[in-house]
Amino acid sequence: MKWEILHRTEFAYVSPVRESFNEVRLMPFASEWQSVDHFLLKVLPAARLQHHHDFYSNVVHRFEIPEPHSTLLVESNLRVTTKPRPPLAATDTPWPLAQIGDAAREPRVFEFLQDSRFVELSPEVWRLALDATDGVTDTWQAALALMKCVHTTLKYEPSSTTVHTHARDVLRDKRGVCQDFAHVMIGLCRVLKIPALYVSGYLATETANATHAWMEVFIPGLGWRALDPTHNRETDETYVKIAVGRDYADVPPVTGNYKGTTERKMRVEVNIKKLD
Repeated sequence: MKWEILHRTEFAYVSPVRESFNEVRLMPFASEWQSVDHFLLKVLPAARLQHHHDFYSNVVHRFEIPEPHSTLLVESNLRVTTKPRPPLAATDTPWPLAQIGDAAREPRVFEFLQDSRFVELSPEVWRLALDATDGVTDTWQAALALMKCVHTTLKYEPSSTTVHTHARDVLRDKRGVCQDFAHVMIGLCRVLKIPALYVSGYLATETANATHAWMEVFIPGLGWRALDPTHNRETDETYVKIAVGRDYADVPPVTGNYKGTTERKMRVEVNIKKLD
């Protein structure tokens, strides 16, 4: 499937700010399941863009605006082609859960087994994970059971949390948005020694008007498999992957700092169009 996505973030400051330093993670991943056909990033006031790959292989654009300015616009326009990935059947048993500790020997998974800024491996999370996987002997089946647990335990409620909400608070209040569903499931997986990472991107439908978040689990012999606890399903070609990390703190679309007023307004607009 081919998609065209416009993502616009606008900041309006009460009084001029200066020395603004920013990082942007809006360029999609390229893989055998997803190809980037076009990507253009625009910044106003105009600034020189540089880019690099971070520790998690995300493309990070950075720029600075030293002169005073009252507004800031960051706009990405991209076209991407996605392909369906063969799903694992509900009856598949690719790796025994009793041997999942072996996954820690794989390269680049250690950080996805630990606590992170928004995910805490507490006794309460451990107890919930054990209850949700009672009687399950396979790692993939355990991941599906944990996804169902999150989907049924939490209520999706727009504006009930912020990007700074911790998973412990989500579990306490039992409500949240896609970011919170992902954080809670990541914690449940990690306490069982299943490597789990956070994914930011888009759920590419004609009615989508915001970013989306889901997660991936590592299954030895199969690699990383994506699951969306908000919708209780595996991802497909309607998902566009932008960035990955331990949790949201590693993947904000736009982040930075500046000197000046803290009073500002932010407006985010996402438009998704199917091209085929």
